[in-house]
Amino acid sequence: MSALSVRRVSRGTGTVLAWCGAAVYPVVLFLTFSHGRSAFQQLEIPVATGLTVLVLSLLRRRALAAHALLLLAWIFALLTLPVGAAAGLLIVITDVSSGYIAATRPRKVSVPVVAATCLFQAAAVAAFLHADEILLMTVLLAAAVTFMAGNSVRTRRAHAEAMREQATARAVAAERLRIARELHDMVAHSIGIIAIQAGVGGRVIGTQPAEARNALEAIEATSRDTLSGLRRMLTALRKDDPGAAPLGPAPGLDDLARLAEAARDAGVAVDVLTSGEPRALPPDVDLSAYRIVQEAVTNVVRHAGTDRCRVTVGYGDGELSVEIEDDGDGGVVGTGYGLVGMRERVALLRGEFAAGPRPGGGFRVAARIPAPAAAA
Repeated sequence: MSALSVRRVSRGTGTVLAWCGAAVYPVVLFLTFSHGRSAFQQLEIPVATGLTVLVLSLLRRRALAAHALLLLAWIFALLTLPVGAAAGLLIVITDVSSGYIAATRPRKVSVPVVAATCLFQAAAVAAFLHADEILLMTVLLAAAVTFMAGNSVRTRRAHAEAMREQATARAVAAERLRIARELHDMVAHSIGIIAIQAGVGGRVIGTQPAEARNALEAIEATSRDTLSGLRRMLTALRKDDPGAAPLGPAPGLDDLARLAEAARDAGVAVDVLTSGEPRALPPDVDLSAYRIVQEAVTNVVRHAGTDRCRVTVGYGDGELSVEIEDDGDGGVVGTGYGLVGMRERVALLRGEFAAGPRPGGGFRVAARIPAPAAAA
């Protein structure tokens, strides 16, 4: 027999024994209280106490059945020894049980249980103790307080669960937005380069075969890089374990030279300037800065009507700045999600973003992002 089977048999045996003990609980309690005060010198007291704890623990498994046993047993106890102490124990123990039901069951279950419990308590106290109105009101008030406390616990628990679900939904939405932004930045940049190179190749293929060949080679390289990036991303999305996905390193500012080379092949020379002391950046800052430069350079290639732009990366004290300027016609830089995506990236990192025509002509994109040094 396997260890799992042994555990299951042991668990089942323990459950059966527990309910057998619960079944004899009313009888034990009846015998205990039938001895009156002399029971304190007998064995019944510790046995009855232990069985009370046992039945209370069974509330987690079968709350309604355990509660019925408690109510029945303590009504028998009050019938056997009609004194105030027995009545108090009846009210306290069964109210604890009904409060647990109010905290763990919906109202359509807990309200009838609490109402029936209060009715039986009041009837037992009135019949066996000849209680007056004050005592009956105390029974009713205790039941009401118990229900409100249990229901409050259930409501808070439901609210916390709803908040966790909302937080999960927000996290999923943020992740989808991040993936969409990554796909947009990757594909828009690559397709823009490919479109420019295809146009160049088409114009010179008859007169300058070497230039056409260079354009085709640039298209091939850009396409391969894009397909490789898409494959890595889609593989990661399909995997249950993200760590098992064959992901390559995310691009960063160290890849600006390759970005400038791709733009130069598309007919735009990119001058990359650096100010301050370069340092390791947090991964999200490094990736976002690269994507901002990539999108801005793509807009220059596609819309600016110029053959040159400048990229300035500034490493300041606790911040990173990137600036992309061109001397083009300063026209529309696209009506898609490029600028919106850049602005969102910077906003998520609590930075500042600006984009617009330059006073002397051309267009300028600037971002300033808080950037503490990355942990070693």
